[in-house]
Amino acid sequence: MDRTEFSCGIRAAVFDVADCEPFLNTLRTIASDTHTTIICFNADNLAGKRHAETALRYALRSRDAGTLIANSLEMEALLYASGSRQCSVASSFGIHAGNNRAYIGCCPASGAVWDALAPLVRFVDGDWEDRDTERTARLRELFSITNEEIAAVGESRFADLVLERVALLEVYR
Repeated sequence: MDRTEFSCGIRAAVFDVADCEPFLNTLRTIASDTHTTIICFNADNLAGKRHAETALRYALRSRDAGTLIANSLEMEALLYASGSRQCSVASSFGIHAGNNRAYIGCCPASGAVWDALAPLVRFVDGDWEDRDTERTARLRELFSITNEEIAAVGESRFADLVLERVALLEVYR
């Protein structure tokens, strides 16, 4: 995938959401004020930061080609992250009520958008790529990854199997 025109930034963050709609409205206001697009990915349903970046790249490519499935770049990125054409599936890859561990993507990235987000979220170091047994099981279920696939590529390439599902959405359009 072309890496030369990726102007998005992605940061890991934690935050609490009492009610999703007001939180999303605040994000939309910040995005409008800073002339950017903000996408929050549920890190617990992703195979790491590279997963969020890949979903963003495919969504941007779809937007630029005029072939969006969804009616917004944000939902398009969540569709790619989920590897599904169903918005009901993709929505679980966004924020939720309660405590969120998220990758926040901003396109284009700027200091102004990160500064505007700082009162809402706590940016953290790391990319949450480590998977415990529970998270691995969740990812296997979400992306229908079989024992045979893991045996073929090895456990160390588990994230590549997830990213393959993201790429396959392009084929299933």
